[in-house]
Amino acid sequence: MKKQTSYQFCGGSDHAFNPNRRDFLSVGALGGLGLGITLGDLLSGEAHAAGEDWRDVAKASKPGKAKNIIQIHLPGGSAHQETFDPKYLAPIEYRGPLGTVDTTIKGEKFSQYLPKTAKIADKITVVRSLTHSEAAHERGTHNMMTGVRPSPATVFPSFGSIVSHEFGPRKNLPPYVAVPSQTGYGGTGYLGSAYGPFSLGADPGSSSFKVRDLALPSGIDDKRFGQRRSMRSIVDAHFSSLEKADALVGMDSFYDRAYAMISAPEARAAFDINKEPAKLRDRYGRNTAGGRLLLARRLVESGVRIVTTTYGGWDMHSNISSSIKRQVPALDQAFAALISDLDERGMLDDTLVMITSEFSRTPKINSSAGRDHWPKVMSVVMAGGGMKRGYIHGASDPTGSEPDEDPVSVPDWAATVYTLMGIDPHRRLIGPGNRPMPINYDGEILKDAMA
Repeated sequence: MKKQTSYQFCGGSDHAFNPNRRDFLSVGALGGLGLGITLGDLLSGEAHAAGEDWRDVAKASKPGKAKNIIQIHLPGGSAHQETFDPKYLAPIEYRGPLGTVDTTIKGEKFSQYLPKTAKIADKITVVRSLTHSEAAHERGTHNMMTGVRPSPATVFPSFGSIVSHEFGPRKNLPPYVAVPSQTGYGGTGYLGSAYGPFSLGADPGSSSFKVRDLALPSGIDDKRFGQRRSMRSIVDAHFSSLEKADALVGMDSFYDRAYAMISAPEARAAFDINKEPAKLRDRYGRNTAGGRLLLARRLVESGVRIVTTTYGGWDMHSNISSSIKRQVPALDQAFAALISDLDERGMLDDTLVMITSEFSRTPKINSSAGRDHWPKVMSVVMAGGGMKRGYIHGASDPTGSEPDEDPVSVPDWAATVYTLMGIDPHRRLIGPGNRPMPINYDGEILKDAMA
């Protein structure tokens, strides 16, 4: 599905003389209202994704055990052998160059650069038997951001967009936030633009972090801001009488959320990581991983329903030992701090935290001292939100080549996520061409892994 540019002016002579409301906004009216045009981009994710002009069915979901989700995606394909499923008894060509560390789960080990996570392993579940068949980055990412196998005909909505669609905003905050920006296939798919992520556009791990467009522009006070909102309402009323496209509903929705955020001090404050105590920031780590995960916790605590974030680059075809040494320690510190922090605040039981990647790496170390793409078996970490504590689900075989016990498909994993959120994975939405589209395809819930 081709991605279109947000607020793109449509060509053609008709538009030159008879602009519709969308064109009116795209050629500068938004700036006249005192709002940067990027604000729409932030709230919509893909403001004009194809297929947005459809009518979705009435919502039927009720919140489940997991009231919030934090998805930490490791782009590139993180190796299970060098993280959560070390093969320390296998021959060296499979085992790899790293050692292990004992965890708080009896008899279980993690890779040597996860000592802090090993100490809180009694709070998490590790699924060691997830399997799929997509060895290309884009297709694997589609799997893990949507829970659906990629199709040449349809781009499916991400977990975040489904959650946004089903539950909507809380406390004047967008239901779905991407930190720092929308990852591949983290968008709306066939859903309307109203369900896209709010992308920060900046890295909270940076010392100069500031979310763009959440402050009123220079020279615009609260009173003037309110007046300009009224001006936009007049414009809306005029063009709505001429144009009834369903796409306008999505546009209205994210503009309304934009106004709500800018006008509510509490909503703006949710993004201010500097309000966190210095000691806690040190605990997470004053780096990319620490900043992103701490802000994710702050956002779900404030009312955001789902936060997706990425960390690092995991496409380690060569020198995997030094690459893991460079990437993992900061993630280890930040993730362990996040789980402990949520637990101490009484939030872990209703916040589902996940570590995912598009696939894993080959069983054997290659000639460049790295590992190549391997989707046949991988590990996914799930914590809180109704998952068991201190549990290993499934197993890979002795060389880490394929599942050996309790294989888990991507639809199985996705059905579990949706069930924990209170979303029926078998529900159907109305998709392109008014066709019913299932949220999940034939997934079976991982009941043994649920608390």
